[in-house]
Amino acid sequence: MGELTSILGVSESTVRRDLETLEDAGEARRTHGGVYWTGQSETITTFRGHRDDGWPRKQAIGRAAAELIDDGDTILLDGGSTVYELARLIVNRPLQVVTNSLPVAHLLSTSDSIDLIMIGGCVRRRTSVTIGPMADAMLADINVAKTFLSVAGVTERGFFNSDMMLVESERAMLAAADQTIVLADSSKFGKVSLSQICGLNDVGRVVTDSELDNRWIQTFDSCLAELMLATSSNSDTQPTSAAPSSTSCPPLPPQSSSISSNQADSANSL
Repeated sequence: MGELTSILGVSESTVRRDLETLEDAGEARRTHGGVYWTGQSETITTFRGHRDDGWPRKQAIGRAAAELIDDGDTILLDGGSTVYELARLIVNRPLQVVTNSLPVAHLLSTSDSIDLIMIGGCVRRRTSVTIGPMADAMLADINVAKTFLSVAGVTERGFFNSDMMLVESERAMLAAADQTIVLADSSKFGKVSLSQICGLNDVGRVVTDSELDNRWIQTFDSCLAELMLATSSNSDTQPTSAAPSSTSCPPLPPQSSSISSNQADSANSL
């Protein structure tokens, strides 16, 4: 704080107020003794066009998902915009993070507390993620506690994305994880896309926002996957479960997945 006041030539209260504004906007993350820039890089602008009226929902989902991560966890983050919002919130936490996302890797590479592993492969220009046989082969040798996935669509049949090569890599991410958590805002529900990743029961938890239609809450009542709803209010709130009486984040249920069983059997610890 003292260094910033000296450099900028302003009062400590002004610096504190400006940092609070930047943190509320998701552009910075304060830590003990410092601050991290978590805004968009000038060189990696993948999500710049995604900032629409639905962005607060993505931020709320990111906050709820961050509560599911324990310090010291080994986690895998894919390249979706909602997962990127989660990455903003863990930049200063002691974690081992595997990712195929160039924006996520660029963001977390600034952190002294994160052990970062980047998945190789062909870079998909539109989404800035690595996919293809090289990525899938690397994922087959990795084991993580939790995988966090973004999806393009959710129906009663399961989860979907629009890129068939990306879906292959996401199936490998599923097989590499003890638990998989899908991050999807309410606008994705009821939409189908080109290729199916897996069924509803093949993941441990789905985190979405509180604007989700009640019929989907009823659908997940009969699923193995637990549904969590996150509020997009400005106040600090805990994510809520689909069950009305629950406000905490219980442990994830065991993941039952039939996806890429051969990859799962061959997965080794990092």
